Amino acid sequence: MTIQHPTPTTPLRARMMADMSARNLGPASQTSHLRACKRFATWLGRSPEAASPDDVKHFQQHLIESGTSICTRNQTMTGVKFLFRVTLRRHDLVAEVFHLKEPVKVPLVLSRNEIKRILAMAPGLKARVMLSLAYGCGLRAGEVVRLRVGDIDGDQNIIRIEQSKGRKDRNVMLPADILSLLRAWWTERPTGQDAGVPGPDRVLFPGYRGKHLSARQISRLFKQAAKAAGITKPVTLHTLRHSFATHLLERGVDIRVIQVLLGHSKLTTTARYASVATGMISAVESPLDDLTGAKRRKGRKGAS
Repeated sequence: MTIQHPTPTTPLRARMMADMSARNLGPASQTSHLRACKRFATWLGRSPEAASPDDVKHFQQHLIESGTSICTRNQTMTGVKFLFRVTLRRHDLVAEVFHLKEPVKVPLVLSRNEIKRILAMAPGLKARVMLSLAYGCGLRAGEVVRLRVGDIDGDQNIIRIEQSKGRKDRNVMLPADILSLLRAWWTERPTGQDAGVPGPDRVLFPGYRGKHLSARQISRLFKQAAKAAGITKPVTLHTLRHSFATHLLERGVDIRVIQVLLGHSKLTTTARYASVATGMISAVESPLDDLTGAKRRKGRKGAS
């Protein structure tokens, strides 16, 4: 799939876009790669075709010294590496590209009470339904806004997520409360802009001209609700997805089931939620209890 870009298309840019389309890279990856190469070309001051191995070394040093985050730095070099390896066939330049190890961070998770407050303060029914889907089904922002009528299967109590991250389909559960909210929203949903669209293809949360809302718009609604709920933690909409996975883990849901619900390719990605499942962590009995007899004293009435 080729995406449109406002930047003038040079022959090299056109070649790279063709290479990315031939390899079936998604729109987000194409945009990221092109942005990375534009940044490199701007720094270089000439066409990347004329780059030397020393230029690649110095550019990476520039990214580090300019305060670019490790995540952004690695993402930039991934795009530049694609240009070197695939489009330019410059393996001498590829050899100079390296990635930095990102620090392992524990995902921020909200308590059930905090999430309840956020949902209660959602600015309107539409926002409440979308935020409930994000937490109750563990959906990403883009997955929520792209939902169509045909994705909701009330008979089997599932929601079908089509071609999400990694171009994968998956099914998630459809809680009864969310189904009720969806039905209530459908009666209030604005009509007219998509009157000619077949029922199953109609988006649930239309924006401009009947198209779905953007991920940025739902993120703004979340921020508004979180502020109204008095949440001072540095949360994002994705925090609801983290909380969904952690709360399922604390309830004893098998981690492999959670992996499928989240759409993770690797179990190790899902396993990180064990580090923030405070209910599970606090319930673990320390081996020190066996030495001190603390376990037995816990059961004694009035024991301190």
